Amino acid sequence: MKRISVRIITVMLALLVLMSCAVTGVGAISFPNDVKFKSKRVLMVNMDNWQTVFEQNADERCYPASTTKIMTFIVAYEHVDDIEKTMVPIKKEIIDKLKNTGSSMAHLDEHIGGKMSVKDLLYSMMVPSGNDAALTLADYIGDGDTKKFVKMMNEKAEELGCKDTHFDNPDGLHSEDHYTTARDLYIITKHALTLPDFETISNATEWLCKGEENPVVTTNYMIDKNRGGEYYYMYAKGIKTGTTDEAGRCLVTSATADKHSYLLVLLGAPYKEGEYEEYDTFTDAADLFRWALTALELQTVKTSTTPICEREVKLAWGKNSVTLVPEKDLNAVVPKDIAEKNIIVETSIEGEEEGEEKPLEAPLSPDKSVGTATVYYKADDNAEPQKLATVNLVPSEQIDRSGILAVLDVMGTIFKSYWFLVIGAVIILILIIYIIVAKIHRKRMAKRRKVKRYRNF
Repeated sequence: MKRISVRIITVMLALLVLMSCAVTGVGAISFPNDVKFKSKRVLMVNMDNWQTVFEQNADERCYPASTTKIMTFIVAYEHVDDIEKTMVPIKKEIIDKLKNTGSSMAHLDEHIGGKMSVKDLLYSMMVPSGNDAALTLADYIGDGDTKKFVKMMNEKAEELGCKDTHFDNPDGLHSEDHYTTARDLYIITKHALTLPDFETISNATEWLCKGEENPVVTTNYMIDKNRGGEYYYMYAKGIKTGTTDEAGRCLVTSATADKHSYLLVLLGAPYKEGEYEEYDTFTDAADLFRWALTALELQTVKTSTTPICEREVKLAWGKNSVTLVPEKDLNAVVPKDIAEKNIIVETSIEGEEEGEEKPLEAPLSPDKSVGTATVYYKADDNAEPQKLATVNLVPSEQIDRSGILAVLDVMGTIFKSYWFLVIGAVIILILIIYIIVAKIHRKRMAKRRKVKRYRNF
């Protein structure tokens, strides 16, 4: 039942994502904006280079409601060999567990005693947010033990690097021991997007399961042109909604326009059944997408020929200094109106202590890093610098080593070394002693010769 081929594809796609992050070297940053939103926790990431562009309380633990089902999808999908051919029995006792829970349902009760494909169940879980579909998948993958499936969810969260996530169920119904953060949910979603069918299923507005007359319909009004009304946003794609009194309104979604894409996690927008039921996550998302798509752009902040700093060079004939430049172009998402004064660069050269400069030693090559440059964005004079990226610094040109200067340097180093001075002092002392002894010896010999001549007379 294991999806070996899917796992291989997933790992390869995940590695490609990680490689793209490593190439750009972009860090976390939150650009100021004038968007008025009601969601308590926000994380927005550019999907072109996986750079954070805005966040608020992104590491604060909270209840995720039905956005939980993104992880449920991951675990189910990665443990089924063929989602179309694998058929799952629909058990009455599983559906009955959800009675009086206020769960959103995908009407699996109409299939009790029969079977549904995993594909239909995944659509039933993600499109209308069916808790019955989520629980049925968990029961099937967990070999009749939902707790086993939940354990698999937590193991997957740990494997992905989530720091503040713990699942207590596969559907998102409220539990004090069921929590995550906007940042962890982003990590989970980012992985889900590497799965071949996830984007298609999570972006569907309706789905007709086999054997049914009426399709299930999405809970995400942002992507539903026919039913979304004022909440419809033409650039939005997927991904998952979630709502409980304790969690508030939750939403994970993305948007693409003008070849730029953003992934957005919104958690904790106001909601109270029967009292306040506005869809603030949809308006928050649309406003944040409009800001990002109009105010930000991917720019080359520093090119591979941009001079960053200069250092003296030793052991190079006729070359006293060298310019250091970035190893490769630094591309980052920044405000369109960014000025040179908004970019601050701090360097760290190998072998240098803070506040000092030391000459670099030839040979030097553009292929070998000699330090790093950390690039910061500063919105204005009163703002705190925010890290954009750290890039390797390399010499702007090849500088060869002079053999003569190298020998002289070695000799100079030897002459200045502690042991050379000690040995030299010992030799000099020995020479002085030798001269003194020799002088005394000559005097004695001269005296003996005088005595001998006197006796001969």
